[in-house]
Amino acid sequence: MSLILASLSTRRHDILNWMGIQFETEVCNEPENVEFGLSPAEMVKSLAFHKACYSQKLHPDDYILGADTIVVLDDVVLGKPASKEQAFQYLRMLQGKTHIVYTGVALLHNNYIDIRSCSTEVTFRKMTDTEIRWYIDTNEPSDKAGAYGIQGLGCVFVDGIKGNYFNVIGLPAPLVYEMLIKAGYMTEDRIIQK
Repeated sequence: MSLILASLSTRRHDILNWMGIQFETEVCNEPENVEFGLSPAEMVKSLAFHKACYSQKLHPDDYILGADTIVVLDDVVLGKPASKEQAFQYLRMLQGKTHIVYTGVALLHNNYIDIRSCSTEVTFRKMTDTEIRWYIDTNEPSDKAGAYGIQGLGCVFVDGIKGNYFNVIGLPAPLVYEMLIKAGYMTEDRIIQK
C-alpha cells in the first residue's frame, strides 16, 4: 500500500518530502465543483475530498491524500489569479490587511475517511503599485491562491502570521502527520510506513 497525493503541487510535494514521507502522485482531472453557501473551511474540505475520491477510484487499495487551499479576505475567496491584472487586483486588496488561508485535507483508505481543515491568519505590509508589478513580473503569483507564495519572493510582503506556516504553503504538516498516524499509515516513530 502506498500513499497517493492527489495533487501535482510542487509545494505539497516539498512538504511531504520534508516530513520524510514516501508518496506517489495522481492528479484529479475533473473540474472542481463547489456548493454555494459553504463556509471557507467546508469549501476546502469538500474540494480536498473530491480530489481524494477521484484518485481513490484509480488506487482503491492505497492511502489517498487530497488537499485544497484558498485565501479569504473579508469573506471574498481569492483563488489562483486568471491573469496578471487579477493578480494585481488581489495583491492590492491584500496589502496592509490580514487575510485567512484555509487548507482542507482529506485522507481516504478503503472505507476510512478523515476530512479536516486548518486556517492561518496572514498579515501583509503595505505595498506600492511598483512593488506589486515587480512581484507579478516574476510570475510567482500566477499559480497560487491569493496570488502570492509565502515560501518564495512573496515572503517580503508578509508582516506576520498567526497559525501554521505550512498551511499557508498548501499543506499543514502537523495536521497531516496526525492524520496519517490515526489512519495507521505510519507510526509515531515515523520510520515504519506500510
